[in-house]
Amino acid sequence: MKHFRFSIFFTVVCLALSAYWGFTHGPEAGVSTMLKALTITAILAVMEVSLSFDNAVVNASVLRNWDPFWKMLFLTVGILIAVFGMRLIFPVAIVAVTADMGMIEVAKLALNDPKTYSERLMAHHAEISAFGGTFLLLVFLNFFFDEEKETHWFRWLEAKLSSLASVPAMSVFIALIAMLIMAANVDESQR
Repeated sequence: MKHFRFSIFFTVVCLALSAYWGFTHGPEAGVSTMLKALTITAILAVMEVSLSFDNAVVNASVLRNWDPFWKMLFLTVGILIAVFGMRLIFPVAIVAVTADMGMIEVAKLALNDPKTYSERLMAHHAEISAFGGTFLLLVFLNFFFDEEKETHWFRWLEAKLSSLASVPAMSVFIALIAMLIMAANVDESQR
């Protein structure tokens, strides 16, 4: 239990800050908004812990064969980028780029005017979804094109796809073709 003292303390502080923010911010500030903020924070915390645990298992198996210098670099710089970059900065940057706004302006909008933030976000839903979908498609294709993996879920498909791994950037090529096909089938206003 002593290993989790800081984590428990940090969780309680974050939940308290979430409750305070919900109680004091916005036109509907009060107990009901505080409870909504606490519920959302608790759900996100559970999701984050489960996803982080899953990543930790994968990282531990990869890191065990690394040099101590690279392990330390990964565990400091890599974790900082993963935690703060991907969870705080990257979402704000995506909205800033797609909505043609500054990052600070987007962060203020997200914290102080969630309805307007949501409207701006939904106005650019197609671009953001295309970006996320393309990223996931690339992850999927790189997994199936991996000649060195030992576990095969669909042998008949993976045997054929792994032969394409010898072609450089094949996953990028297929993702670009998929994106062009999707873009051709989307309304003109959403392109």
